[in-house]
Amino acid sequence: MSAFSLFSLVILLHAHFTSSVRLLMQTPASTRWSSMKNTTEPSRTEPCRTGNPTDDCWRCDPDWETNRKMLADCAIGFGRNAIGGRDGEFYVVTDANDDPKNPSPGTLRHAVIQYEPLWIIFDHDMVINLKEELIMNSYKTIDGRGSYIELSHGPCITIQNVTNIIIHGIYIHDCVPAGNAIVRDRPDHYGPRSISDGDGISIFAGRDIWVDHCTLANCKDGLIDAVYGSTAITISNNYMFHHNEVMLLGHNDDFLADKKMQVTIAFNYFGEGLVQRMPRCRHGYFHIVNNVYTGWKMYAIGGSANPTINSQGNVFIAADDISTKEVTKRENPLGYDDWKAWNWRSDGDLMLNGAFFKPSGQDSPGSYARASSMVARPASLLTDIIPSAGILNCKIGQQC
Repeated sequence: MSAFSLFSLVILLHAHFTSSVRLLMQTPASTRWSSMKNTTEPSRTEPCRTGNPTDDCWRCDPDWETNRKMLADCAIGFGRNAIGGRDGEFYVVTDANDDPKNPSPGTLRHAVIQYEPLWIIFDHDMVINLKEELIMNSYKTIDGRGSYIELSHGPCITIQNVTNIIIHGIYIHDCVPAGNAIVRDRPDHYGPRSISDGDGISIFAGRDIWVDHCTLANCKDGLIDAVYGSTAITISNNYMFHHNEVMLLGHNDDFLADKKMQVTIAFNYFGEGLVQRMPRCRHGYFHIVNNVYTGWKMYAIGGSANPTINSQGNVFIAADDISTKEVTKRENPLGYDDWKAWNWRSDGDLMLNGAFFKPSGQDSPGSYARASSMVARPASLLTDIIPSAGILNCKIGQQC
């Protein structure tokens, strides 16, 4: 790519993303990754296809509302086996109220605590202000398509010691700590909860988790945190903005069970006002693939305790501040003599406006086998097509 093309790309992306963020802060929806047109004419038979494997799997279907559960077959990456509530009934949320101890039928809390698999949808737009953290049971899908669903100004979602969860199409913001309260986590059980952290989505010892096409911002702690031996997770197509510590993946440096952690972070847009942890990793294996980063105030990708980080096909656009050009940050008291052996690589990433990634460890493909979960698209794809991240404006009877 010529110097002129790179400069033009930076200007186009910056101008478009800035306007998208302003719009999103007023009416959260999807944000486009590029204002440029496709370099070739789209197919007449499948004009909606973009090269994003998740979206291409279901968004071309004008009957998506009838075929909602098809989404469960579209996951990518390490969380690709998450089926959520695919094998259960639909549960329609009709009531935005919340009673943490005795939730009423028709509320979101009543839906997520049930034992059986459920595909949870909403019958109208809702702003849900939870009074305590929403503790989910296994085999659940929260599907916000077709309605505007917002969780805000209260504690948010907790995925603890459960499996097979899909969260799609929810706007999550301004989540705060709560606790020292009685909360129901099963139809036949409630008990005391200690103080929660204030995460948007907290994954604790969870497995087979997929978070897709959500918009997240401005929570008290992390936007999405996964700790305590959680694994088989995909975080894809999300739009994140205005937050400090975005994603923590790994409990602490001494918690060795996180060595089995495998997380895919794909096709996300890291937008305006983000500071650090996109993500911050401990132990484990992390595939960071085909994301767009539009500036960070400290660093984009960081870690400690020797995680394996496989960064492929991303677009990193550094801010103008000369002190924040580096993508990476390692936290290690022994310094370079220790972290020089950590396997961190940048493979096919596009570095713009002075961004740079500091690699370390081995360069052989075999060293990244456990941190490889899907085929990376060329970073140029993210500038040649017009994919979307964040919640989608899906209308019944139309392609989403």
